[in-house]
Amino acid sequence: MPGASRRRTASAISTPCPPAASVLGIPESEFTPRVRDAIMGLMGEVDNLRRELTQTRARLEDVVKTADQDGMLPLLNRRAFVRELTRYIAFTGRYNTPASLIYFDLNHLKRTNDTMGHAAGNAVLAHFADVLLAHVRDSDCVGRLGGDEFGVLLSHANQKQALKKADTLAVALKASPTSWNDQSIPVSFAYGAFELKSGDNPDLAMARADQAMYAQKKSQRSAAE
Repeated sequence: MPGASRRRTASAISTPCPPAASVLGIPESEFTPRVRDAIMGLMGEVDNLRRELTQTRARLEDVVKTADQDGMLPLLNRRAFVRELTRYIAFTGRYNTPASLIYFDLNHLKRTNDTMGHAAGNAVLAHFADVLLAHVRDSDCVGRLGGDEFGVLLSHANQKQALKKADTLAVALKASPTSWNDQSIPVSFAYGAFELKSGDNPDLAMARADQAMYAQKKSQRSAAE
């Protein structure tokens, strides 16, 4: 039948021929043993490069983490904390979201080091850091700013909320003395809270938090007298 013949012809024309197998653009018909060995060698080198890239990325992540972490405590060091402080200040201006800084200063750490040894003083610092970390959110940052000075950055927290959080942290710290060599070492500290302002620089922000801390320390002494 002429119609059936035309349909068979059209079907044959519209059906594409299956492509020849190829690797890296080389047809299978050209896979001589030498070409095949070269391709397998190239593929092996690509796999090795991928593994090395993965390992390099992991090492870089470790380097960045080590560079940001305090040498003794699981906290940000001062450099990394200042970087995060700068970022928080920028957010307050860009997104009009409040953020605050709490400043802690341990009292009498030198006395602990002198009477009980530096191991005891280190235990106090480590325990202080652990308590702070246990009572902040993942969105907050905790850093060691100096030998016995600590900072806490609170996201989405105004002055009133920061003061309330600072008091809560103080209660938790006082309720959890350091246990060392079967001895209980009570912790004494002063603290202050300051809401970050758009346009502040890190030094000014920390100075204001430091002033708030000293004002609180002065009130403590007045109350004790």
